[in-house]
Amino acid sequence: MKRIMMLGCFLVTANAIFSQEVKDSFYSLTPVEVRAIRAGENAPFTKTNISRKEIAKTNLGQDIPFLLNQTPAVVINSDAGNGVGYTGIRIRGSDAARINVTLNGIPYNDAESQGTFFVDLPDFSSSTGSIQIQRGVGTSSNGAGAFGGNINISTNEVIKESYAEINNSFGSFNTWKHTIKAGTGLVNGFTTDLRLSKINSDGFIDRASSDLKSFYFSTAYAKEKTSVRVNIFSGKEKTYQAWNGISEADLLAGNRTLNSAGTERPGEPYDNEVDDYTQTHYQLFFSQRLNSKLNFNTAFFLTKGKGFYEQFKADQKYSSYGMPDAPSGTRSDMVRQLWLDNDFYGNIFSLQLKNKQTEAVLGGGFTRYNGQHFGKVIWAAKGLTGVDNWYDLDSDKKDFNIYLKQQTQIAGNWNLFYDLQYRHVKYRTEGFRDNPTLSINKNFSFFNPKAGVSYIKNGWKAYTSYSIANKEPNRDDFEAGALQQPLPERLHDIEAGIKKQTSNYNWAATVYFMNYENQLVLDGK
Repeated sequence: MKRIMMLGCFLVTANAIFSQEVKDSFYSLTPVEVRAIRAGENAPFTKTNISRKEIAKTNLGQDIPFLLNQTPAVVINSDAGNGVGYTGIRIRGSDAARINVTLNGIPYNDAESQGTFFVDLPDFSSSTGSIQIQRGVGTSSNGAGAFGGNINISTNEVIKESYAEINNSFGSFNTWKHTIKAGTGLVNGFTTDLRLSKINSDGFIDRASSDLKSFYFSTAYAKEKTSVRVNIFSGKEKTYQAWNGISEADLLAGNRTLNSAGTERPGEPYDNEVDDYTQTHYQLFFSQRLNSKLNFNTAFFLTKGKGFYEQFKADQKYSSYGMPDAPSGTRSDMVRQLWLDNDFYGNIFSLQLKNKQTEAVLGGGFTRYNGQHFGKVIWAAKGLTGVDNWYDLDSDKKDFNIYLKQQTQIAGNWNLFYDLQYRHVKYRTEGFRDNPTLSINKNFSFFNPKAGVSYIKNGWKAYTSYSIANKEPNRDDFEAGALQQPLPERLHDIEAGIKKQTSNYNWAATVYFMNYENQLVLDGK
């Protein structure tokens, strides 16, 4: 199957609201572990840079997608209707499972679904130093393949001055945000930052409440040639489910806030039809300046997640849950929980060379995911006749990639760029909740080349590039059946753009041609 997308974009920015300085200070001042996967000002890719000050202007407790809403080619949505709780993002029409997201260069996309769940990072924007959005394939990164774009989030910028802040806000639908932040600044090479946050909201949609808590802790030692940093941050979310949407008939009838979640229960909706999940991140970074031209960095990480969503299910068969029938019948109203307990860990690295005319990066990483999927029935109107999990299935995914990218000033104002990446993925799962006998054991090998040229002079920039990206199917795609196993997707992306920048305004225009092969569309085969 092929799908072709050819579109253009025109952007005018007054007073450089989303600034991309001519001297590229945004790129050069970012930490080396982030710089390895970011596109520099002269790189032939379509991008937007957002600084800490710009993030603070719109940081009112909503999820990160809402902070990116005014950037080109971005469309967002919110389950609860007000940007607190579960939110979604699309770039150039591609959903979150096709957008590569990294936190300080470390992959954030869920390894199995490949989605990004920013609800697990409440108020993370309060600790964010910069964000770069690359539209299209962009440069090589760690983690999932980029079919719509890349979102690179960095928290590792050093804040040199000490600070302390207390932020409280109140908004529509009984939305509250409380944040406490403090930092030591840079003292004898050491710096520490701490944040505690709590966000609550009733939501616009009926019963779409959110109870979000998070903390962020970072400490670092930074000298002229060596730096070591430890990050520990965690988010806990409890949100009433609101992901079902509404029918066209209800919308036309004016029932804009209708929520069908929990309504299988007779009478009042079930009050605990919630999603309850905790995710904690551990990150260790080491960077070493080897000489005036070479920098090396590596990072080790562990992301632990555990939680469930709970459902009231009416008139269920005991046999469907592996339980003997009750003395009073074969069916009963039940409350069930669908659990996920997972560990995601690995290493990323890069060796960066920079001289007067050339920048080159040799980098890559190895990650491994272990996920346990299991279900519990915690209540039955006619009594529980068994306590074992009705399904208990494990998954394992290994991902290795290595890339070499180089940008060279070849003549005067011309820059040549190439980027070569090899990625190997091995995925195994014991089965699925609705198809427990379908086991998957697949290997994928991808070559993702990119090349382009740019011309920069007197505030003008023009560029063109051609990129190929490949992406393995996600967990749900494999569940189609043993005889309907999906093929990996491939994207050919051609970009061309022109930009003019002055001290008062920017304008930019982009034309792109995106040709998808074997794309797994969301509303068909």
